[in-house]
Amino acid sequence: MRAPAPAYAAHLNDETIGAARITLGASLLDAVDQVGEVALYVAREDIVAALTKLRDTPGLEYQQLMEIAGVDYPERPERFEVVYCLLSLTRNHRLHVHVATDDVKPVPSVTGIWPVAGWLEREVYDLYGVLFSGNADLRRILTDYGFRGHPLRKDFPMTGFVEMRYSEEAKRVIYEPVKLAQDFRNFDFQSPWEGAQYVLPGDEKGMLPEAKGAPTPLKADEIVKADAPAKPKAATATNEPKTTETPAQTGAGELDPGNQREDKPTDSDVVPTKGGGQNQ
Repeated sequence: MRAPAPAYAAHLNDETIGAARITLGASLLDAVDQVGEVALYVAREDIVAALTKLRDTPGLEYQQLMEIAGVDYPERPERFEVVYCLLSLTRNHRLHVHVATDDVKPVPSVTGIWPVAGWLEREVYDLYGVLFSGNADLRRILTDYGFRGHPLRKDFPMTGFVEMRYSEEAKRVIYEPVKLAQDFRNFDFQSPWEGAQYVLPGDEKGMLPEAKGAPTPLKADEIVKADAPAKPKAATATNEPKTTETPAQTGAGELDPGNQREDKPTDSDVVPTKGGGQNQ
């Protein structure tokens, strides 16, 4: 069944960019069509006014805030981007609004426009460290076990410095410095098909002779002791006659090779004349 409406009105991108330039004015730093989606770059201090205009202006009408995401660009002076994903239900169209900041300059909160932004801004702060001014409940989520830092920053360390484990000696959970097992970092990239000069784990069992009394896959009547006398092998009887296809298989040669003296006629029909033969 064909859908009554397209999943995404991508043909409205150019129209949307033109309307956004007129509506936002100097607050709009740039507007581009990237991979079929509209991205608007707005000044940080004007984000609340810009989102309000995008929601209330006829012809734009982005009623819903779907998501707030964070992006980390460590090489930029303002390394973070806060991305607001908006949806227009009446126009069946989406766009992104980008705001640049760092871990010191706060971004004005948009909870006054969409209350759902309260939790989304808290996640961005927790994972990237971006501050939002005006958010009444901006607190860390990953505060258990003394968690420090913001894990989605690209310079975030892959391992911590303190680990927690249960100590059998102390009979309780203890904290201690991280101890990395170096054996797990010795990687072998050589394929066995290339003739590896080492024994794989488990192959050493096939190289050792089996000890007396070791389990065997044979049945009880099939087991023969080493000191038992050898049994004569019975000749296998067959009813199929032995035949040969050519004389060469026997080595006897042909019985009648032909073209012998006795095979020639005694009276020839052609009698050569004396001195009149072909070779005379």
